[in-house]
Amino acid sequence: MNPLMERLGLRVPVIQAPMAGGPTTPELVAAVSQAGGLGSLGAAYLTPAQLREAGEGVRSRTARPFAVNLFVPEPPPPVTEAEVTAAVADLAPLYAELGLPPPTLPERVQEDFGAQVEAVLELRPAVFSFTFGRLGTAELASLHAAGILVMGTATGVEEARALAADGVDAVVAQGGAAGGHRGGWWHDERADTLALTRAVAQAISLPVIAAGGLMDAADVRAALNAGASLAQCGTAFLRAAEAGTSRPYRAALATAQPGQTTLTRAFSGRTARGLANRVTAEVRHPLPYPLQNALTRDLRTAAAKAGRAEFLSLWAGEGAHRGQEGSAAQLLAGLWPD
Repeated sequence: MNPLMERLGLRVPVIQAPMAGGPTTPELVAAVSQAGGLGSLGAAYLTPAQLREAGEGVRSRTARPFAVNLFVPEPPPPVTEAEVTAAVADLAPLYAELGLPPPTLPERVQEDFGAQVEAVLELRPAVFSFTFGRLGTAELASLHAAGILVMGTATGVEEARALAADGVDAVVAQGGAAGGHRGGWWHDERADTLALTRAVAQAISLPVIAAGGLMDAADVRAALNAGASLAQCGTAFLRAAEAGTSRPYRAALATAQPGQTTLTRAFSGRTARGLANRVTAEVRHPLPYPLQNALTRDLRTAAAKAGRAEFLSLWAGEGAHRGQEGSAAQLLAGLWPD
């Protein structure tokens, strides 16, 4: 037991990572929290109304603490007509295979972050975590005034120092093995998770949460021994019974091999780690985030319905081949046996 666990009332030093886009259902979040860990709702792609509904769905299933995670936005970058044409040309043949017309950019490419934060303040989860940048002073003050513990994500020591200076309560140190999007904004070291955890723990006086490639009890113990207060595990929960991971996504994870993950910008325009497939191999001209993410949304939706994993963003860490099936409680027990 450490001060962060005590503050959050956790029995298990594990956070279920906030995987946006479907895997972190209210059922999964609640099950992890109920079993003594900290469930996290990946809410970046939810409207404020959907966020409230999902949060209440968690709360209806457990009285235990849980977290909500959002992406800190940046204004969509300017792109030329030639860049859009090249991005569409990459994707058009893939869309055609699924019977879809060529993609077009929608007018709205990301949710209203301010409105999402307001929904979080109304919901008042125990923890608010964020990635992709730094919170504004007013946002951080509002969250603290609501009694919400705030965690920021760093991919390097300098980012961790910046977050600490901003006034967050804890820092997630995301190693290079982590699945999904790189959570930093400045200097992504892509370091070994344990090495980064040690370096961040030495550099700041705040609690550190280790993230990236942590798949079993030995990994969690090693992270705590490296100076972490908690271990954050995402890929380890993707095959949980309660997770919203689609059928083709689950099937791809079940047959994953060592070394099969890759860093790609093909799906969202922002560097992320997932299982290699046709999209990661064939898309050569992605637009910047969040434009590419909006451009590929219909492809991913149709692919999930059609069972076509080669067109899905199969976000997973380097330990994907070590994943298991089971209930969230069973998987959590495997990460921290009694």
